[in-house]
Amino acid sequence: MRFPSVPRPRSLAGQLFAMQAVLIAVLVAGYALFTYVSDRHQAEEAATRQATAVARSVADSPSVRSAIHTRDPSARLQPYALQVMRDTEVDFITIMTPDGIRWTHPDKNQIGKHYLGHIEAAQQGYTYSETYKGTLGASVRTVTPVEENDRVIGLVSAGIKVEAISRRVQEQVTALLGVAAGALILGAVGTYVINARLRRHTHGMNAAELSRMHDYHEAALHAVREGLLMLDGQYRVALINDGGQELLGVDSEGDVVGRSVAELGLPAPLTGALLASEPRVDEVHLTADRVLVVNTSPVSGGERRGTVVTLRDVTELQSLMGELDSERGFTQALRSQAHEAANRLHTVVSLIELGRAPEAVDFATAELELAQALTDQVVAAVSEPVLAALLLGKTAQANERGVELVVSDESRLDDGLLPESLSARDLVTILGNLIDNAVDAAQGTVRARVTVTAYADDDAELVMRVTDTGAGVDPAHAELVFQRGFSTKPAGPGGRGLGLALVRQAVARLDGTLTVTEAAEGGAVFEVRLPLRATAVGGDV
Repeated sequence: MRFPSVPRPRSLAGQLFAMQAVLIAVLVAGYALFTYVSDRHQAEEAATRQATAVARSVADSPSVRSAIHTRDPSARLQPYALQVMRDTEVDFITIMTPDGIRWTHPDKNQIGKHYLGHIEAAQQGYTYSETYKGTLGASVRTVTPVEENDRVIGLVSAGIKVEAISRRVQEQVTALLGVAAGALILGAVGTYVINARLRRHTHGMNAAELSRMHDYHEAALHAVREGLLMLDGQYRVALINDGGQELLGVDSEGDVVGRSVAELGLPAPLTGALLASEPRVDEVHLTADRVLVVNTSPVSGGERRGTVVTLRDVTELQSLMGELDSERGFTQALRSQAHEAANRLHTVVSLIELGRAPEAVDFATAELELAQALTDQVVAAVSEPVLAALLLGKTAQANERGVELVVSDESRLDDGLLPESLSARDLVTILGNLIDNAVDAAQGTVRARVTVTAYADDDAELVMRVTDTGAGVDPAHAELVFQRGFSTKPAGPGGRGLGLALVRQAVARLDGTLTVTEAAEGGAVFEVRLPLRATAVGGDV
């Protein structure tokens, strides 16, 4: 025979509710049983004390002694016994001879018959209590002697029926059960309210589903390569994955969780973005050695509960974009030069057609000598191929913008001098952004010029200096110019203020120094010094 299975609550809240309801019911039932047993025992003890007191009072009554000496003791003792029964609320009082023959009994038919129970101790002058089944049923009774001149002249027994005791206990237990039922109902209602709130928080999922979701959550958290950071309502780190630790350069998860974002030692702009109450979308921020795209989204459920932060590393992408911008500038310069070369070629062709061949030859030769002189000047000063190519391209690009870019006479940088630790990409990032910044500053000024100096100082460090004829840098802004987002010019389509921040990041990564001062003839001087014998990227001394 199969019994129908009882449906089990699926949700965690339902399981907790069922468990708490069963627990409350077991506690109430156990307390009720304990109370019943305890109260019954106490009620029997109280009944015994009451019966003993009544029996002793009757046995000590002078009227009882005097009635015993009469010819018909029952005539006087029966009314007396019934009156005492009514007054003391006992079920029977039996006064009997020393041999146990009843003189009184609630049932007159039992008078003259032998008492049912043990009277041996009372016959010896002692008071004795017991539970015994007599003519009225089981009862708690006490038998005590009536003594006169140290002689037992009669016996008195007073008792309370067990049925009456049970009725009293039942009344008490009934009241207790009523209170317990009320407590159970109140506890059930409170449990239901609490678990209804728990159901909202767990979305009705049971423990197995929550455990499975936790496993998926942990696996996904550590599988994604992007950085993930979760902050609570007080902007403390509640969770961080491996990617987030790597991108932010923080300690292990155990050392970070529970700490405020302000205590992580992050750059001020990045810390401000993480502490902001409004969402941030695709903001670019710099750490010591990375370029990060930051997105923040608040977690709300009627109130702010925290923030979810995603971090994406675009260091390589930003570097490639810088190189692409340089290549785009080179392409535009080449296009302009091709246009100018076409104009010059047309001029030479026209001179030949006019029969002015000598003038055509002189004109073409002068243009070639000018271009070759520029190339020779740059290569003679900086023979390192990457920097030479960068300077030639930036020269043409600056010329198109009306700015003269020259390489100073003190520049001297031989090929093969730079160690492998100084990568070409870092040098292009540093010098290219400094030149772009200088051209921006010098453009539109009288005799706009940018001067580039590059040399090795005693073969100990590489010095790169870029001087412009612009408005210069306010001393109050000498430190701010290297922060992301700072610019003295209007923002363009791609935004401004990132170039010098990237320069500073690259210089710090290479264990170098970056300074800005005022030029002697106005403008600004940016100077970078990079060690050639030991660098932050692992060079040896």
